[in-house]
Amino acid sequence: MGTSSSSMLSLLSIIFLLSLSWAASDSVHGAFLQCLSTHSQSSHPISAVLYTPDNSSYSSVLESYIRNLRFNTSTTPKPRLIITATHESHIKAALICSKKHGLQMKIRSGGHDYEGVSYVSDVPFFILDMFNLRSISVDIEDESAWVQAGATLGEIYYRIAEKSKIHGFSAGVCPRVGAGGHFSGGGYGNMMRKYGLSVDNIVDAELVDVNGRLLNRKSMGEDLFWAIRGGGGASYGVIVSYKIKLVQVPDTVTVFRVARTLEQNATNIVYQWQQVADKVDGDLFIRLTMDVVNRSRSGEKTVRATFRSLFLGSSERLLSIMNTSLPELGLQSSDCTEMSWVESVLFWTNFATGTPVEALLDRKPQVLTHLKRKSDYLKEPIPKAGLEGIWKKMIELQTPALAFNPYGGKMAEISPSATPFPHRAGNLCKIQYATNWDEEGSEAAERYINLTRQLYSYMTPFVSKSPREAFLNYRDLDLGINHNGKNSYLEGRVYGIKYFKKNFNRLVRIKTKVDPGNFFRNEQSIPTLPY
Repeated sequence: MGTSSSSMLSLLSIIFLLSLSWAASDSVHGAFLQCLSTHSQSSHPISAVLYTPDNSSYSSVLESYIRNLRFNTSTTPKPRLIITATHESHIKAALICSKKHGLQMKIRSGGHDYEGVSYVSDVPFFILDMFNLRSISVDIEDESAWVQAGATLGEIYYRIAEKSKIHGFSAGVCPRVGAGGHFSGGGYGNMMRKYGLSVDNIVDAELVDVNGRLLNRKSMGEDLFWAIRGGGGASYGVIVSYKIKLVQVPDTVTVFRVARTLEQNATNIVYQWQQVADKVDGDLFIRLTMDVVNRSRSGEKTVRATFRSLFLGSSERLLSIMNTSLPELGLQSSDCTEMSWVESVLFWTNFATGTPVEALLDRKPQVLTHLKRKSDYLKEPIPKAGLEGIWKKMIELQTPALAFNPYGGKMAEISPSATPFPHRAGNLCKIQYATNWDEEGSEAAERYINLTRQLYSYMTPFVSKSPREAFLNYRDLDLGINHNGKNSYLEGRVYGIKYFKKNFNRLVRIKTKVDPGNFFRNEQSIPTLPY
């Protein structure tokens, strides 16, 4: 009887404490909304861009920019509200009220953070959603463009091509990615061997800092401008826009996509690709992807190596280079297609031939699935025996795929300290581990994530060491999580050294100077120096 009474009292105590917690939470929520209203400008009322869970559009607004279904479940933590900013004053109000009431702010541009860091949190939070801030102003005479953080890469490419057939921009191949996160994390694409990364071609920026000031390059200073070009903008402020330097492209570019299985000499071709991919003409980019497929007749599995290329020139010159550099592939003129640069963006995103370029303006994702990504850097070619071991492991695991993105060219010419992105000379290629699945549920997720980790573990002998380097925009929480408490610096250093190498310390010093209270924080943000 005593035990039963004790259990009942314990249960009542828990219910009472929870009710207090919920009441406090509701109180903070109400005060936060009141604060936003107080700091709203009559010319740009913030009430028009607020979505709370009791709003009928809340779920659709939240889900429309979730690009990883792992983070779109009934148990995924949801924001207390979403602010779909249309004006700088909305950003400033969000900052003031977040600081005052202790509600964490997550900043989302396009929702492509692989770990959902821009729209999920384990503490009470709201989302500052930037998708409405999407203006693009192209100046062909100046060969530049101002691009707001919520614009997508596809929209940027389309607006450039609208004004000029001989200009483009060196950034990613996925047109639905938001500019804010892509640029600030060191975005790369298939022209990086010619022109470097997106961050190598940014000449100005607008940012709202922790004090609510709208700063440009001159007013923020060169240190902060350096940090937000590859160090992750969300650690330093709210990126409103970037001024980008356009790059020149020829009237005609050439693309190809050629696949070879192990039975079609893939091992030898991949081995040779490693010898030349970072050394060939800077106009040529050949991505290598490897996945497990069924053999044509039997039920046995094999590995398929797919070579996908963008060449900034004619098919005739491309064939001449390929026959000299990678004759093992056996590239034929029939494999090559000439097109405009903006059309090549559609090709790289697997749109059907002849798809109108207006498809770049469509924000709806082509594929929406559950996914896990990891990254590595390759310094030396993997020997043939090593490749054969990798094929065996991939066939055993079946689902995880690999993508090798070649470096060299312009990437090797830029100093590792020019921007926070440190992976320059000495890298043969960057590796992406990619696992996609359609099954729902946490058990399935854990199983597929574990498969990815197994392949990553198997690759350890072949990749960079001390540190084992990683790419910030291939966000991977396996590398470490920052709880933003008293051990924040030590926790941040674990993943920070992998992402930024020697640049991490400078990023920390700048963070400590511009955001000493660590307001702009997330699971893998740049920490401040310990007191």
